[in-house]
Amino acid sequence: MIITRRAFTTMLSLTGLAAVAGFSPLRFISEAMAQAATDVAKPVSLPDMALGPKDAAVTITEYASMTCPHCAAFNEQVFPKIKSEYIDTGKVRYIFREFPLDIKAAAGSMLSRCIANGDASKYFAVTDMLFRQQNDWVVKNTTETLTRIGKQAGLTQQQVEACLKDQALLDKIAADQKYASDVLKVDSTPTFFINGEKIKGEITFEEFAKKINPLLKS
Repeated sequence: MIITRRAFTTMLSLTGLAAVAGFSPLRFISEAMAQAATDVAKPVSLPDMALGPKDAAVTITEYASMTCPHCAAFNEQVFPKIKSEYIDTGKVRYIFREFPLDIKAAAGSMLSRCIANGDASKYFAVTDMLFRQQNDWVVKNTTETLTRIGKQAGLTQQQVEACLKDQALLDKIAADQKYASDVLKVDSTPTFFINGEKIKGEITFEEFAKKINPLLKS
């Protein structure tokens, strides 16, 4: 599906973001090629936000949309267990990549990037906060709520507005999304890659463990 500029402008006006944003359309590509672990690991437009050692035996890459309720549920219920059991113990490297399914998700991802300013730990903390407050900033006035969250994280009103107007940042998020859709066949969120093996949908910690543990032993 391709969001036209006209439809995109309409969405902006409905979400309350039109006053501070000059976004170009996000494109969702349906055609895709076969993926491999090397494709997942390739550098993308934006630097990866990752926790865990680079030389970990297992790498998990998550593609998520900040407005996805299944992603929020996974973040709250499953990710903390993965972090405690595998990431904090140095067994797993965990990469989070943006795959916004709508304009509000794109705005949330942009704010996370701006607040973190390259700091992965801060990025994951802000992303966690956005997921946990998803009902507030998605359902209510998006711009007002994101501005409040940005200020709580130390940004000024002007910095939040500049972030949401950052066309170059949005273009990079869109380019990464296109790569994920075109090459890796990501078409829904959350989608995970465990050492290159794709798993779609919200899955339990036990299901993750069944995938991870054999890879650690090998």
